Amino acid sequence: MEVCSSDVPVADRFDWWCELTAQDLVPTRFAVDSVADFRTSARQLELGRLTALVLECSGVRSVVRTHHLVQRSDPEWWELMLVLEGSYWIEQGRNRACLEAGDLVMYDTSRPYESGAIRGVGDTHSVMLHLPRQALPVPEQALRSLVARPMPSRAGAGVLMARFLEGLAEQATVLRRGVTDRLESAAIGLATAFLTGLTDTECQIPPQTRQQALLQQIKTFVFGNLHDPDLSPAMIAAAHHISVRYLHHLFHEDGRSLGELIRRQRLERCRADLADPRLINRTVADVGARWGFQDAATFNRAFKAAYGVPPGEHRRRIADL
Repeated sequence: MEVCSSDVPVADRFDWWCELTAQDLVPTRFAVDSVADFRTSARQLELGRLTALVLECSGVRSVVRTHHLVQRSDPEWWELMLVLEGSYWIEQGRNRACLEAGDLVMYDTSRPYESGAIRGVGDTHSVMLHLPRQALPVPEQALRSLVARPMPSRAGAGVLMARFLEGLAEQATVLRRGVTDRLESAAIGLATAFLTGLTDTECQIPPQTRQQALLQQIKTFVFGNLHDPDLSPAMIAAAHHISVRYLHHLFHEDGRSLGELIRRQRLERCRADLADPRLINRTVADVGARWGFQDAATFNRAFKAAYGVPPGEHRRRIADL
C-alpha cells in the first residue's frame, strides 16, 4: 500500500485519512488545528505475517485510541516505532515517553493510548513495525511493562533494531515483495532479541528461540556491513562475542552457509543499483566495489553465475525496458 494526501482534494484529505486508517490500519482519532494544513503520506511493506509502515505527517496535533475504538477493531499488534524526524510524546497506561529523532518506543494496539507532537503541530516522520502478538515468543506481561517507555537505540541490540527499521524506511521504494517476505524471520528474530534484552525473561525463552534470535541478529549485522570489503567470519564472530566455529554452526543449522548469504546479498544490492537510473553514471566496477567486490573480474563472474548475464548487460537490458 502506498498513499499520499496530495492525490486527494485539500478539503477531503483529513476525512479520507481518518477513514483509511480506520479501515486498513488501526482506528484512531486525529486532532488537527487546520484541515487545510494537514498532509500525509504512507507506504506499507508486507514482511510475511508482519507489516511495516513508513509514515510522514504534517499538521497533526494528537492521535488518540480510546477503549471504544479498541473494542471496535483490534489487530492485536505490538507496535515498535522508530522516530525518524520530529518530536513525539506517547502515553499508555501509566507510562509516558518523550521522543526525538533516533528514539525507539513500543505500544500496544489492544489498549488505549494517546500521542502527539511535542512542539504543537509539526512535521513527523516515523517507521513502525506491526508485530502480531502470537509472533513474539516473549511473555505478554513482560512486554506490557515496556510500552510507552523510551528504549535504547544507540547501543547494543537497540542499534541493530533501529538500523533495521531505518533501512526499511530508506529502501521502501525499491524493496520487492519477494524480498520483503523473506525479511519476516529476520524481523521477528531481531525484535525478540532486542525486547528480551530489555526484560528479565531470558530464562523463559526456549534455547532454540534464543539461537534463532542470535542468528537473525547476526544476519542484520551482515546486511548492514555488506559494503565493507573486510566483512569476514572472524569479524562477524568477534562483533557478537562468539567463536567462528559456533558462527558456522548457526548457519549450518539454518541450511545456508555464511559465505553464500554474504555473496547473495551483495549481488542483490548490486543488481538493485544497476537498475537504478539515479546511479547510471557509476561504472559497473564502482557498483561492485560499493558492495564489497573489490575485483571487477570476480564481480562479473559472480553476477553472471547468479543471474545468467554479466552486470553490464543486465544494466543495458533494464535501461531498454
